[in-house]
Amino acid sequence: MSHVTINQPIGTPTWIDLGVPDGEGLGRARAFYRALFGWEYEERSAATGPFTLCLLRGLPVAALRPRSVADLDGESWWHVYLATDDCDATAERITAAGGTLLAPPAEAAGLARTAAVEDPAGGRFGLWQGRSLPGCRLVNEPGALLRNDLVCPAPAPARRFYGTVFGFTLDGNQDLPDADFTFLRRPDGHEIGGIFGDPDAPAARWQTLFEVAGTDELAERAVAAGGAVDDPTDTPYGRMAEITDPFGTRFSVGTRLAA
Repeated sequence: MSHVTINQPIGTPTWIDLGVPDGEGLGRARAFYRALFGWEYEERSAATGPFTLCLLRGLPVAALRPRSVADLDGESWWHVYLATDDCDATAERITAAGGTLLAPPAEAAGLARTAAVEDPAGGRFGLWQGRSLPGCRLVNEPGALLRNDLVCPAPAPARRFYGTVFGFTLDGNQDLPDADFTFLRRPDGHEIGGIFGDPDAPAARWQTLFEVAGTDELAERAVAAGGAVDDPTDTPYGRMAEITDPFGTRFSVGTRLAA
């Protein structure tokens, strides 16, 4: 497990949130994710409206918010925010590298300075310059964020973009010799995720993987709470399953192999 107390190096996936429909959407989302991960909740307010912090052992690990410009009509997915020490300067580098600024840098309830952007392949993500909140306070443990990967039908522009903006280096993965996959590594060599090229992918999207203690048991809870599940499968890294929540949000859960 990792207990995060300081802002992470630039480019590190550091925060996640989910846009939910107005009305009964928030209550349904809270009930679903509590059933899966045991989250508790804390209501907050920002200039853009109210939002909900998702708490694991009393610490923020994600947020639920009203749908916004960062969301696409007819689609729902967990949004990842990449860490930056200067949101405004990173936003400028993004547009210079061919990305699009969807929502300009702004303060988010004293928690962080954020922006919403899109890479040249169409993958949407956020920037997070931590103020009082460095990002997810717990990661790499059951009920918390484990990993983010970008899946896109044409990965070459995305690979150039993330290397230019964040200084990532890319290398292959011998565990997945048949996949069009490259790791993304920070300048210090730390792996922060990867890019999958999938010609059958409908669009470029950052995918979110949560760690769980037991994938099959979690899958059963997801169905009981109103979600849908693809059959759990074994991978070189652990047992994984893809979950769809009641709003159509697709994400993955996984139990890592014992060290």
